[in-house]
Amino acid sequence: MNLDAELLLEIDDRKVARLSLNRPTLHNAFNAELIAGLSTALDRVVAERCRALVLTGEGDSFSAGADLNWMKAMIASSEIDNRNDAHRLGALLRKLDSLPLPTIARINGSAFGGGVGLIACCDIAVAVEHAQFGLTEVRLGLVPATISPFVVHRIGFGHARRYMLTGERLDALSAMRIGLVNAVAPATQLDGHVNDLLDLLLAGGPRAQAEVKVLLRNVQIHLGDPDSLDQVTADLIARLRVSDEGQEGLDAFLNKRTPKWRA
Repeated sequence: MNLDAELLLEIDDRKVARLSLNRPTLHNAFNAELIAGLSTALDRVVAERCRALVLTGEGDSFSAGADLNWMKAMIASSEIDNRNDAHRLGALLRKLDSLPLPTIARINGSAFGGGVGLIACCDIAVAVEHAQFGLTEVRLGLVPATISPFVVHRIGFGHARRYMLTGERLDALSAMRIGLVNAVAPATQLDGHVNDLLDLLLAGGPRAQAEVKVLLRNVQIHLGDPDSLDQVTADLIARLRVSDEGQEGLDAFLNKRTPKWRA
């Protein structure tokens, strides 16, 4: 699927979706139209019952964040217009973060600002070894406000304090050290690493993986209330054990056969 030429969506026969930012001459920077297109594409991925999503960029960059022309337009816009614009980006990030299927950021090049936000919203991130990263908003007199909930959750307050305040660049190994990315690979091995992860993900039950993402959010919400947390986790595992997928998975394991979702 070609979404206005600046966004590419492909779904293969395994129901793996590959969503590519396709503005290579602009380092895959995004504007209001691309944000709307990404939101529509994520809805399509869910509607198609995809098993996994790979988010990447075309060309040499993953995403440089905000498009310069978009930023110029925002300078001339009112505070209300800027607030509404930020809400649309926040809604996209929230949708990606809570997508009910596993997501992999295939980081083919550098990512800055909002591009880092997209990475932080993916479940797993694999970066090419020459990629660089930065939360550089303070150098423009701004802050990474809209992406901050997701970035802080990903790398923690300590690292966020440093990198949001300094605006310094990180190399790929440093990004892995602070938890922004999970693995670093040479360019020639990036796709192989992503494919290995997909093989692992496709071995799991799709409903179970969607529930894992809900579980992790609930653990965070109820962490200070042990009784509530125990109730939530007990209810979840009981519900899944008697579900069609849970019954299929347990039967397949006990009878040493391949579960239906893998077939």
